[in-house]
Amino acid sequence: MDGRRRNPYELTEDTPVYVISVAAQLSGLHPQTLRQYDRLGLVSPDRTAGRGRRYSARDIELLRQVQQLSQDEGINLAGIKRIIELENQVAALQARAAELAAALDGAATAMRQREAAVHASYRRDLVPYQEVQQTSALVVWRPKRHGQSSD
Repeated sequence: MDGRRRNPYELTEDTPVYVISVAAQLSGLHPQTLRQYDRLGLVSPDRTAGRGRRYSARDIELLRQVQQLSQDEGINLAGIKRIIELENQVAALQARAAELAAALDGAATAMRQREAAVHASYRRDLVPYQEVQQTSALVVWRPKRHGQSSD
């Protein structure tokens, strides 16, 4: 979630609303195939209090993807399960990378603000700036020896 409170009646693509018979019709699969996919962990819909399956629009899309990979690409169910796991892992890593990038941007902005505040607090009247001119003069320093008086 993004931290905002959602309307409990708002339907999203993750809202579990379809019973298995409707999900089967929408996906073009037999209800028994949906049960098998659930048992195998390919597509795991939410459950009601009475243990009935409720599919979301995202679940329906995933069912179609499983069917396409199986029938059109010839990938077995174990391979499909691995593909789905890897896609979920990639999505999670992309989300984490986006979070870290946002945190980095925030830290960089805060650092620039603190740096600007420190620079603004400098007392510029303490050290007047004078441009130094190049010269070839040589200055020799000779320390006073004990017992010598200054002239």
